[in-house]
Amino acid sequence: MDRMIYTAMTGAKHVLEQQATNTNNLANATTTGFRAQLDSFRAVPVIGAELPTRAFVVDATVGTDFSTGSVQMTGRELDVAIQGKGWFAIELGDGSEAYTRAGNFKVSETGVLQTQRGLNVLGEGGTITLPPDTSVTIAKDGTISAVPNGNQVNNVQVIGRLKLVNPEENSLTRGDDGLFRTKGGVPADADPTVSVAGGTLENSNVNVVESMVTMINLARSFEMQMKLIQNAENNETKAAQILSLS
Repeated sequence: MDRMIYTAMTGAKHVLEQQATNTNNLANATTTGFRAQLDSFRAVPVIGAELPTRAFVVDATVGTDFSTGSVQMTGRELDVAIQGKGWFAIELGDGSEAYTRAGNFKVSETGVLQTQRGLNVLGEGGTITLPPDTSVTIAKDGTISAVPNGNQVNNVQVIGRLKLVNPEENSLTRGDDGLFRTKGGVPADADPTVSVAGGTLENSNVNVVESMVTMINLARSFEMQMKLIQNAENNETKAAQILSLS
C-alpha cells in the first residue's frame, strides 16, 4: 500500500513543479527571444535494504526548446533579430559573458549599447559605445554603422560589430535570470556565419495553445494523484477494520 503513497505523493509534488514551469512559459509568451523550458517525469528507486520495490517520481528538466520564434518587423533602428541559429553576447555585472536572443537594444545615458535589462551588449572588441546625435544601422553581419543626423549618407562611421556566437546547444545552460551560459563558463568564440536582420525582433517560441493544453493535463494529473492518496487512505482504514474484527 505504501508503494502507492510513494508514487502518488511524489507525483503530485512534481506535477506542481511542472505546472510552475509551464506557467513561466506562458508568462513569457510575449517576451522577445524567450526559449521555452521543457520538463518530464522519471522514476527513481528508493535506496534502502527495506525499500527495494519503492520508487519516487522525479521531475527531470529535459532542457530548452531551441526552435526559433517568429520574426516581427518593427522598423526601430536598435531592434535586431538573429536569422537561424546563434546568440547575442552580453556582459554580466561580474564581467562574465551570457547569451540571449533578445535583440531589443537601447542606449544608456553614456551611449553604451545595452539590453532592456541594462546589461552591456558585447562587440568583438568589447562593449559598444554609440556617438550622440547619430542614426544607427546594423548590417547583416552585425556591423554597426552611424551617420550624424542631418549629414549625407557618405559620412558613415563604422562603430563596431556585434559579437555573434553559435555554441553547441547541449553546451548551454539556462540561468535563473533567463540568460544562457556555457557550462564551463568559457566565453564562446564569435561565429562569422551568424547573420542578423535589422529593424526586426524575434518573438518567443512558446506555443500558447499547447501550453494551455499542458496546463489542463497537469491539473487533471494532480487531481488523479490526490485520488490515489485518498484511495490508499481508505484501503488502510478498511484493512484496519478487518484486522480489528479478527
